[in-house]
Amino acid sequence: MAKHANAALMFFLELGVLISVGYWGFTVSPHWVIKVLAGLGGPALFIAAWALFGAGGGANATFPLTGLARAALEILWFGGGALAHYASGLTTSAVVFFAVFVLNAVLRIVWKQV
Repeated sequence: MAKHANAALMFFLELGVLISVGYWGFTVSPHWVIKVLAGLGGPALFIAAWALFGAGGGANATFPLTGLARAALEILWFGGGALAHYASGLTTSAVVFFAVFVLNAVLRIVWKQV
């Protein structure tokens, strides 16, 4: 049951990255054109990167990554979500988000979910 909860947490963290990047995009500028481009384009770029390299733990990815390359992708992906929180002025939220990701990653390693 705990392993399934951890897998669900990973999914919600993935959604959290997209939401935080979108939030950042819509708050990055006072100009509405830039807000729309960044608010929709940022998550679109993250989705494309995840689809190409990380989807489904790599099983559904176009170019699946394993080992250190997969770890680097996850750190960049979830770190990007945390940085989007931080860039939006949500410092505490950024720290909590990244800490939850680290806990999730450690549990996935321990439980061999990677």
